[in-house]
Amino acid sequence: MRGDDVAVLLALMSALVYGTADFCGGLAARRAPAQAVVAASQAAGLVVLLALLPWLGGAAGPADYAWAAGAGAAGTVGLVLFYRALADGVMSVVAPVTALCAAAVPVLAGFALGERLGPVAAVGIALALVAVVLVSADEGLSSLRQLRLRTLGAPLAAGTGFGLFFTLLDRTSPDSGLTPLLAARGTAVVLLLVPALIGRRSLRIPRPALPLVVVGGTLDVAANALYLVATQQPGPLAVLGVLASLYPVSTVVLAQVVLRERLVPAQAAGLGTAALAVVLITL
Repeated sequence: MRGDDVAVLLALMSALVYGTADFCGGLAARRAPAQAVVAASQAAGLVVLLALLPWLGGAAGPADYAWAAGAGAAGTVGLVLFYRALADGVMSVVAPVTALCAAAVPVLAGFALGERLGPVAAVGIALALVAVVLVSADEGLSSLRQLRLRTLGAPLAAGTGFGLFFTLLDRTSPDSGLTPLLAARGTAVVLLLVPALIGRRSLRIPRPALPLVVVGGTLDVAANALYLVATQQPGPLAVLGVLASLYPVSTVVLAQVVLRERLVPAQAAGLGTAALAVVLITL
């Protein structure tokens, strides 16, 4: 298997695991405050990462730690803004706008860095961008009529944060292994815990939600690892970033299978579009 094929496979696996982690986090957030769930899951992931580093670490330099810390900061700020946008706006609008922006940032960054794609792959990327919007529109496309310019700031900024996470993590060196994730995850934990401690906000997790938090945090760091290893293989950021951004697909599928939630026509179309996009990108 060629290096770029391995990278594509790993990016797709990271999307699957990211989506599963989000599903677990969503279930946990029904039983505990969202901020507490996010902080605890990040901390759980850090513990798992520390346990794995003796075997999967690499020769990371200061630049690797800096890029990864920036990725962790961007992703954490994006997450905070995403939850704020959900609280202040319409979920069926916030989720598609955020997902589209998260997928678009690595694509634009890849082009800015001089990457050039064939026409078939370019069409696949365009379809993937459409797919993340459709899959995230859990109330159908009609809900997007509620878009208002004044309410787009937070979801666009959140999506930019998520997209920058993918983009900045791609800048780490190929021989650094999983070590850069220590800086990314550590930065996230600090940014989440310090404000909570200063504000004396409780981050206590009820016992029924604890297993979901631990599983979600473990899966999230596993997804980070899969994506990081994907970027260490030959392959364009525009492709790897957009494939990893297809994570809403697995979240939606799990919601349908486990929770028996019904797909709206837009989401069903999004799943089909995502499948076609993957086929075109991997040709």
